[in-house]
Amino acid sequence: MRIMVSGSLAYDRIMDFPGKFEDHILPEKIHILNVCFTVNGLVEKFGGTAGNIAYNLALLGERPVIIATAGEDFDRYEQWLQTLGLPLEGIRRIEGELTAGAYITTDLLDNQITGFNPGAMKFRAEFQVDGSCNPEETLAIVAPGNLEDMAAYSKAYKEGGIPYIFDPGQSITALSGKQLRQMISGSEVLISNDYELEMITKRTGLEMTELLARTKAVVTTLGEQGSVVHTPEGREEVKAARAARVVDPTGAGDAYRAGLIKGLVMRHELITAARIGATCASYAVECHGTQEHSFSEEDFWGRYRANFGAELDGGAGNRLRTTEASSEL
Repeated sequence: MRIMVSGSLAYDRIMDFPGKFEDHILPEKIHILNVCFTVNGLVEKFGGTAGNIAYNLALLGERPVIIATAGEDFDRYEQWLQTLGLPLEGIRRIEGELTAGAYITTDLLDNQITGFNPGAMKFRAEFQVDGSCNPEETLAIVAPGNLEDMAAYSKAYKEGGIPYIFDPGQSITALSGKQLRQMISGSEVLISNDYELEMITKRTGLEMTELLARTKAVVTTLGEQGSVVHTPEGREEVKAARAARVVDPTGAGDAYRAGLIKGLVMRHELITAARIGATCASYAVECHGTQEHSFSEEDFWGRYRANFGAELDGGAGNRLRTTEASSEL
């Protein structure tokens, strides 16, 4: 089955400050703030929503098409993706721009100051979703990235009858209520964390029943509390899978999305797919960085069984169906 993953590609540049920000910021001088934090070094990690989701899908044996933009400094990341066997035809290189980058400084109290340079993400990927995509054999996710791409791909998937997961995430505040309603309407799944879901309901004016009139399901992640799947038939909780250790939760959400996609392309029911998502997320929290964890197929399904039981649902008989959702705004 073909998987399309649109979103962002970014370098995460992580720095540790061996002190407390509060010791160097004077509240009475905040209006003329001018501080310098000397850090213990810098670690560069590969990241971005599309890159993270695609990485986890590669671990799960899939080869998704990444749809995103990258800059002239993308060579190291490109080589990494090639070692994973991932196709690169959906990545547009932008000359004269850097790949999007997050510069994250963390102090001893785990407070963070982050600067984000969108760089190449300011430009559209311009990848064409054409008639060669068989709706019966394609699943897409529209993850946070270039705003024009998010609108264009959700529209293209709807017009082509291709089921897609809509993941507005960090882009919620940059999208209007009308835009969010348009992208949610006709999606297979709306996915977010609980805080983001509250932002979505406030921005769109849509409560859960109204969201479910526009999308087939609403999946909400709750961190260590697991996740919740809402459908027109009701609400079902999915517990978090146990990790061997918890080091860093960053990237767990993208890993969950990859596992959810894996379950759906395997033709499992949504609840089973959510459990596969929870299993994938449990590996992401075991390492610093969003593309540092790994697992074998045997290890992964062993952890799934340990957390959720030995039996998967019927699978192949449960074909994805595009949602006959209201397009009313």
